[in-house]
Amino acid sequence: MKRIMIVDDAAFMRMMIKQILTESGYEVVGEAVNGKDAVAKYSELKPDLVTMDITMPELDGVEAVKEIRKVNSSAKVIMCSAMGQQHMVVSAIQAGASDFIVKPFQKDRVLEAVQKVLG
Repeated sequence: MKRIMIVDDAAFMRMMIKQILTESGYEVVGEAVNGKDAVAKYSELKPDLVTMDITMPELDGVEAVKEIRKVNSSAKVIMCSAMGQQHMVVSAIQAGASDFIVKPFQKDRVLEAVQKVLG
């Protein structure tokens, strides 16, 4: 079973994506509320995949991806963005993100991205 960590400052968004993933047979091993928290928990949990919100307090998703990739250069991260954040998505992909999904989450698109990134 693939292990996934969810990073989003909004509890409702974490709950939504967790429900999509667990109903589809993935194990959610942890959640983080900002980029700083995500980097710390990544080292501890070593998940197979991270879903990462772009806009968060303390450390945004783009910077968090850069920090996580310093810990593990092959880390798999899917960015989660709101509509209208395309420029930030480009930055995230350049920083090492594997894919992105747009809020509000569409179950099919979330699962498609997860399956693509995890192989």
